[in-house]
Amino acid sequence: MENKPIARTLRLLSQLMELHEENSFKIRSVANAAFKVDKLPFKVADKTPAELEAVDGIGKSTAGKITELLQTGTIKEMQALIEKTPEGVMEMMGIKGIGPKKVGIIWREMGIENTGELLYACNENRLIELKGFGAKTQAEIIKAIEFRMASNGKFLFAQVEQQAHDFMDQLKAVFPEALKHITGEFRRYSEIISELSIVVGSNDRDMALATLEQSDLLKSVKVIDHHVTGELENGLMVDIWCVEKGDYFKTLFLNTGNDDHVQAVLNRLSEPLGQPETEEMIYKKAGLQWIQPELREGDAYIEKAAQDNLPKLIKLADMQGSLHNHSTWSDGVHTIEEMAVYCRDVMKLQYLGMCDHSRSAVYAKGLNIERVLQQHEEIDHLNKKLNGFQVFKGIESDILGDGSLDYPEEILQKFDFIVASIHANLKMDIDKATTRLIKAIENPYTTILGHPTGRLLLSRNGYQIDHKKVIDACAANNVVIEINANPLRLDLDWRWQQYALDKGVWLSINPDAHRKEGHNDMQYGVYAARKGGLYKEKCLNALSLQQIQEFFKQKRA
Repeated sequence: MENKPIARTLRLLSQLMELHEENSFKIRSVANAAFKVDKLPFKVADKTPAELEAVDGIGKSTAGKITELLQTGTIKEMQALIEKTPEGVMEMMGIKGIGPKKVGIIWREMGIENTGELLYACNENRLIELKGFGAKTQAEIIKAIEFRMASNGKFLFAQVEQQAHDFMDQLKAVFPEALKHITGEFRRYSEIISELSIVVGSNDRDMALATLEQSDLLKSVKVIDHHVTGELENGLMVDIWCVEKGDYFKTLFLNTGNDDHVQAVLNRLSEPLGQPETEEMIYKKAGLQWIQPELREGDAYIEKAAQDNLPKLIKLADMQGSLHNHSTWSDGVHTIEEMAVYCRDVMKLQYLGMCDHSRSAVYAKGLNIERVLQQHEEIDHLNKKLNGFQVFKGIESDILGDGSLDYPEEILQKFDFIVASIHANLKMDIDKATTRLIKAIENPYTTILGHPTGRLLLSRNGYQIDHKKVIDACAANNVVIEINANPLRLDLDWRWQQYALDKGVWLSINPDAHRKEGHNDMQYGVYAARKGGLYKEKCLNALSLQQIQEFFKQKRA
């Protein structure tokens, strides 16, 4: 074994010792030895234990560890520490900018066990409350985690949206006369993007290929047949199809829907595609209403398209209010008034639903009963001065391990609406997790089920639940299901939204905003909702102020 892997192993051992708060002298001793071994001018593996012990900076104890490593390939002490360290915590130690000591604080004091949970906590502005952390450290951690995500070749839609549009603007400048459109995952508003696919229709395909190959629009450019591949500065792979103009709409169709959708449409054609002049013509030949790109996942909407019965998909302009948001009362950045004024004046909305964290969420300054009452006084005062705009008294009430909400009934009845969410004990099996959710849904004070699975995209799958049982329970108890619009969540998953709609369940596109600008995340919730087939008539916060007042009144009754 070479010196460098030995040094890396000793360094990891010292980090684990620091993480688990072992003797500081021993930690420094192992860390110093790791540094020493890495710089030695001779091969450590060639030395006897006695010779290693005599090396300045190593000593008897560390020499024994090195000998054990050389003989067995591991160090028992290190393996014992690894076994009692969650895998996600080990991963967090690799994040640039936070050492083992800070990881230990994050793990023990906040209960965070992986990078996805850490990124979400940073976005909720929670880290600045911890000793030894601040806004700058929090921003650096966000940057480091997003860089690690990018290196895996997959991106959240929100991470690449602006770069994709900027790249299209550059293409338009290069090919002003050509037909061009983003296709594939991005056009379908997929929540995770692994490649940006684009179709360019030109009168001279070969010239377009040569132009792209010689331009500096992409890094690592390759030309394969009539494809140009490369990547953007952020590492996102790009695949550009260069075709003659006559083949443009056919290629656009073939590369927008997933394979199952495209095949389902092709199976209904009695003749080859040829050179259609529009995408609509392809669907018309197949006896179908034109299907919006976001619905082109499989054959779920083929029958509705055949009956000219596709839903009129919801739009951002349909949103009348923003529900489930956090202020400085818990872990938000802005005051209730700042949030309300932003929603009224910038978002042009009619109402705001404040849902600060409940008392169980001590990590997020959750509201005890006294603070709940104080916040309600502030909201009453605000509603007297916010002309034509209303702030609703909500709470994001933690669902406890047994499915109960974490306030007594006399407090629960004081809220206009309640979002019930799980934030702790995420490792239940599917039966227990489902039972826990259903009990919360059956609580007469639960208005909205918040982020039903607790997933964090590209980071945490979330707890397993029986979606049908949970959705059926919401239907039976008149409980709305949230589409959490935070780009890391987008939960309820779009794949289950149509089932909910078929059962008569209302959905609500909630930004879960922790700062003013967070309300803009509703756009990503709208994208996810469109994929699920949501229309404004079944979206809670597409109701007008008067309508939602009546909705909450009936629910409380």
